[in-house]
Parts: sequence; C-alpha cells; structure tokens
Amino acid sequence: MMAPLSVVIPTLQAADRIGPCLGALGEALMEGVIHEVIIADGGSTDGIADIAEAVGARVVTASPGRGNQLAAGAEAARGRWLLFLHADTVLSPGWGAAVLTHIQTRPGQAGYFALQFDTRGAAPRFVAGWANFRAALFALPYGDQGLLVSRLLYDQAGGYPDIPLMEDVALVRRIGRRRLTRLGADAVTSAARYGADGWLRRGWRNLTTLALYFLGTSPQRLARRYVRSR
Repeated sequence: MMAPLSVVIPTLQAADRIGPCLGALGEALMEGVIHEVIIADGGSTDGIADIAEAVGARVVTASPGRGNQLAAGAEAARGRWLLFLHADTVLSPGWGAAVLTHIQTRPGQAGYFALQFDTRGAAPRFVAGWANFRAALFALPYGDQGLLVSRLLYDQAGGYPDIPLMEDVALVRRIGRRRLTRLGADAVTSAARYGADGWLRRGWRNLTTLALYFLGTSPQRLARRYVRSR
C-alpha cells in the first residue's frame, strides 16, 4: 500500500533554513508514512532545487504568495493526506506516529501541532501558550503549527485561497471547528522574526491583523499594512 502522506513546504529564498525541517521528516520516511515531499517554491534563486534533489523532494514552481504556493503544491500532491509545513518549522520526535494514529482513528478530521519556539524565555513561552490556547478555543491554528488534512476534506473545504495573507485562517475556518484536533507532537518554529521585530510588537501586530480580518478588512489591504509595520 502506498504511504499516505504528501508533505508540502512553501519556500521563497529559504535554502539557508530549510535543512532542519527536512531532516525532521526522516523518521516518518523510515516508518513508511511519507509518500513524497513537495517544495512549492515562489521563484527562489538560492539553490533550493539542488537541496530538493539531494533529499529526493519534488519542486513545484508557482508565483510568489504563500496561499498560491500551497495550493500549487497540493494540486501536485498524490497522497491521500496532505501535511503543510513552513520551511522554518521542525517537527518533534514521534510526530510520524502521531500523524499515523490520527489518519487511522480520525479520518474525517484535520489536525495541527502544538506550537513551540526554538528559544527559551518568558516571551516565547507566552506567545506559544497564546497560540495553542487560540487554536484550542477558537479552532484557529496558524500555518506555523502545520496542518494535516485528508485530500477529501481539503477539496471539500475549497483548498488554500490565492490571497496574500491569512490563507491559513481562511482554510481552517472553512474546515470548521468540529473537524480540527490537536496532534500529539510539537511544531518547533524559528523565533528569528520575533527576535528581530520584538516579541511584543510582532505579537500585537499578529493579533490586530487577525482582528481586522474578522472585521472584514481585505487580505490585500492587510498585507500592505503588514509590510508597512515591519
């Protein structure tokens, strides 16, 4: 039987940070969980194709934009289940078994990982704690928590929209609260952008962006605001 999982990773000039993400996939490859790894690239010039070839991944090229790239990767995928990951996310040991258990026991639900950061301190703990609380209470995991979803459910929900921001929230809202559950493993994501922007400043920007999105502000306008606030 074919391994069930296609892993889709969107990239844009990410060659210098994708290594740990790809390395963490090894356990599930050995366990026969992963059928393929697809790198959905937005036109990088950093040698990402060479990295993909070295690890046996496929490259799908799409116009820049995470929603568009994720949709292109999903369209090319052949697995019965899809796992969407960010290039700077490293899954914790045991994640493959957690995913396989989910596939076998909760075929009608999508899953996400608990968020952790790759640095210690009060600010990382607080931000990760808020993210996990938001995901559990409001069924709103962000893309850096990963998203595991069957091909059937992904298609039923309409897939990722081609929007410049909030593509992850748009999809999980269509999937629906009752069809989302937390997986028994962590997604450890890079704290580099929080460190560069400031934990409080970036956290506040993310929170206000989410609030404005729910109030009806267009993703295009939110993206322009997001860029200006950097």
